[in-house]
Amino acid sequence: MLKILFVCLGNICRSPMGEFIFRDLVEKEGLAELFFIRSAGTSSEEEGNPVYPPARRELARHGIDCEGKCARQMERADYGRYDYILGMESRNVAGILRILGGDPDKKVFRLLDFSARPRDIADPWYSGDFIKTFEDISEGASCFLEYLRREGKV
Repeated sequence: MLKILFVCLGNICRSPMGEFIFRDLVEKEGLAELFFIRSAGTSSEEEGNPVYPPARRELARHGIDCEGKCARQMERADYGRYDYILGMESRNVAGILRILGGDPDKKVFRLLDFSARPRDIADPWYSGDFIKTFEDISEGASCFLEYLRREGKV
């Protein structure tokens, strides 16, 4: 079973969108039993809060339910728990590495590092563009799954 952790700053917008978009994708592909998928934030600011309403609405618009998800802060022990730790932007990766104290096993990536156009996923908390965030995360999720297939991991 591959264990995947999606990470953003607060764990109320991008990383839960990543968690639930990827979960939906692997369920539709008949691969759900091969994955354990969760999300976290590098900050404790939102800990315990539900998915931000505009992010929840954008997921729902695509038939994806995130009910019951509450924000949590990433912890050092997550490094041993997960095979891949996927940040949404370079600042998330820096925060992840600060929490972990390094990445000796090369588990930490930006989600869109697996796409043909590696780049950051803008924070919709500031941009207000939850549609673009959904599109970018969906692209990253599909590209990541294709990478896992090419590598023979699924």
